[in-house]
Amino acid sequence: MTTTRTSVRKARVGPVAAMPYPWPYDGAVDTAHLALICIDWQVDFCGPGGYVERMGYDIGLTRAGLPATARLLEHARRTGILVIHTREGHAEDLSDLPANKRWRSARIGAEIGKPGPAGRILVRGEPGWQIVPEVAPLPGEVLIDKPGKGAFYATQLDLVLRTKGITHILLTGITTDVCVHTTMREANDRGYECLILSDCTGATDPGNHSAALHMVTMQGGVFGCVADSSAVLDATTMATT
Repeated sequence: MTTTRTSVRKARVGPVAAMPYPWPYDGAVDTAHLALICIDWQVDFCGPGGYVERMGYDIGLTRAGLPATARLLEHARRTGILVIHTREGHAEDLSDLPANKRWRSARIGAEIGKPGPAGRILVRGEPGWQIVPEVAPLPGEVLIDKPGKGAFYATQLDLVLRTKGITHILLTGITTDVCVHTTMREANDRGYECLILSDCTGATDPGNHSAALHMVTMQGGVFGCVADSSAVLDATTMATT
């Protein structure tokens, strides 16, 4: 059963058993200042007939993080963590699609804007652009539509986070090495304390997934930390009142 906002309880998260340090750096964070960003869980990236499958990749790899993400999403809704969903896609007239991005997609057999089994590839409003049912947004949750890989570029995400008083971010989504990593780097540069969740992410290549996670742990946590979702659940303390 889906949790509704009427059952939200205040909580604190931390310290989370993470690499390369117990997250967050400041010990713990109230859920009022914590966001869960679910990046690009769209049919085009993890559903049949979408962009990733049209390119010839195994969507079993990009779908691997869905069960853990669904559990974490339920936890976030129950504990007052701000839930944000992102969708990558382009305008119907493709006016925001760079020529090189279109050319590259055509070269691999999945040209953005062309018809496919899930509608026009990576075009807003098409079936492939929709978020898959397992982690679908609830009414009132924040939706960020982005034309690029990073969720901060050409969007209102930073304004939303700062308006809501968010200082710490949990990251889930696909793909680990592209959109999730880009967003984590953008967030880190803006001063947000980030935690990427290894079992709530996935990539078109297992090696890329592992490498992307390993990069985060270098230089003392160059972009933040890595943990699995169970560590976040274990590190959550519910308010007593």
